[in-house]
Amino acid sequence: MIRVLVADDEPLVRAGLSALLSSEPDIDVVATAADGVEAVERARTERPHVACLDIRMPRRDGIAATRELAGPDASPRIPVLVLTTFDTDEHLFGALEAGASGFLLKDAEPDEVIAAIRSVAAGQGTIADGLTRRVIGELVERRRTQPVTASRASDVLTPRETDILLLLAEGLSNEDIARTLVLEVSTVKSHLARMMPKLGVTSRLQAVVWAYQSGVVTVGDTGGGPGPPPKG
Repeated sequence: MIRVLVADDEPLVRAGLSALLSSEPDIDVVATAADGVEAVERARTERPHVACLDIRMPRRDGIAATRELAGPDASPRIPVLVLTTFDTDEHLFGALEAGASGFLLKDAEPDEVIAAIRSVAAGQGTIADGLTRRVIGELVERRRTQPVTASRASDVLTPRETDILLLLAEGLSNEDIARTLVLEVSTVKSHLARMMPKLGVTSRLQAVVWAYQSGVVTVGDTGGGPGPPPKG
């Protein structure tokens, strides 16, 4: 059962989203919150598998709450799906850099929201359609905080883990990566499970963001065109 916290300052949105998710047999909404402070408090008490947060909330916004729940200093880390009306660069990358595992717009279809919750709970991450890998690469490139280079990967990852990270950044699924590297899917999953703690991330999406931030992957490395976000 996937335990979910829903935080939104609009009562109707909060109630509607809770009802939608609770209608699924594998999802249980264990807590709701009307602002960022309450969201953090309830998350620490209830320990949900996914915290679904709005961006604009009183007392503490969704990005600040995401940083507390899923950022590098959070313990334990709680995966966050940001569900918002706003798709500006500042909101998108503020959320991702704060540690969000997913970013979805509120005009998404109900099935997309449910799938996103499952994806984030499984450690895969998700981004709304249209926010492509090329956009991610360009924006993260501009927002780097460290002038690091591709050699950073060899300091942290094994050669095989680096291969998998590069393919992950192309948007390949576990099955696609396994076929490309002639590995078993279970082996790919094992490498991912060992890789993510080394990078200090909790999802495939965050691993891709790390790859861009660290200069392991830059825009155009894989053929120049936009690619899909990482898949499960």
